[in-house]
Parts: sequence; C-alpha cells; structure tokens
Amino acid sequence: MAKAIGMVELTTVSTGFKTADDMVKAADIEILQAEVTCPGKFVILVTGELSAVQASVDAVKYRYADKIMDTFVLGNPHESIFPAIYGTVYRDKIDALGVLETYDVSALIVAADHAAKTAIVDLLELRLAKGMCGKSYMTLTGSVSAVQAAIDRAKAEAGDRGMFLDSTVIARPSDKLMKYIM
Repeated sequence: MAKAIGMVELTTVSTGFKTADDMVKAADIEILQAEVTCPGKFVILVTGELSAVQASVDAVKYRYADKIMDTFVLGNPHESIFPAIYGTVYRDKIDALGVLETYDVSALIVAADHAAKTAIVDLLELRLAKGMCGKSYMTLTGSVSAVQAAIDRAKAEAGDRGMFLDSTVIARPSDKLMKYIM
C-alpha cells in the first residue's frame, strides 16, 4: 500500500471548510494543508494510503463539483515534492534554473511531480498561489539538459490540464539573481 497525496482546489472558502471536513470523515487521511489562497480560493492537500486518498477525493469531487476548480491524486509522489512545498530546499551550486508557472495549484503540483520523475533535477520551491492571485510557480535545478527536459515535461502536463502560463530555463544563473531565489 503506497503513500499518496491528493488535492482539492475550490472557488469558495466556506465550501472549502466543509469539503475538508467531509474528506477526513470519508477516509483515514491526514490534512497537510487546508487554507485560503489568493484570490479567495481554498486548497486542501491530503496524504495517506493511496486508496484512502482516492476515496477522500472521490467523496467530494461530485458533491461539490460546482465549486471545485481542480483535483488530483498522486500515488508515490516524488520525494522532493514535500520539501519544495514547504520551501526548505537549499542548493549552493546551480547549473541551470527552471521556472514554470500555472494558473492553479493542482496543475503545478502534478506538473512538478512529472518534472521530478522525468530527469535528474532537484525541485527547489513550489509557490502555491499565496500572494499571486491564484497562480503558482515552481523552481528546479540540475544540468541544463535535465532542467530543459523536466520543464518540457511539466509544460506538457500543465498544458494538457489547460493551466500552463509560462516557463523558462536559465543556464548558469547569476549569483546576483540566485540570492533572491535561495
């Protein structure tokens, strides 16, 4: 039985609280995040065994369909997802910097998981909608070719969900820039 993460992203705060309550009552999961993000959306991130996470998301997906922006369930998420969400990653040497921006939180996390599983890269940060009018972005590092491959895969994944906004790969970013990123 594998660990998994799941997310429900809603358009309203009040339905967000009710949805989070319904999710924990539906299955044995742990809430990692249940909070308001810009512009007044509500994001619920949960973890647990794959079947429990799937059951909790399924329990609310149709009940609140008119308020849900997006959902996902990832079995065996890449181990670098969690430190990147919490902003606890530091690298002193950056060969290349990849940045990808999406219109929502769910698409970004799924895209980040695909990026991290595509090439040998390190996720640096997943900035999830706070102070960004609901948009989200990720930064990652590795060799130039690995970062390009990871960004291309993440771009395709976010694009398939209709949520891709922009991306870039910077080879050998300046230390003057990196002091603001790390």
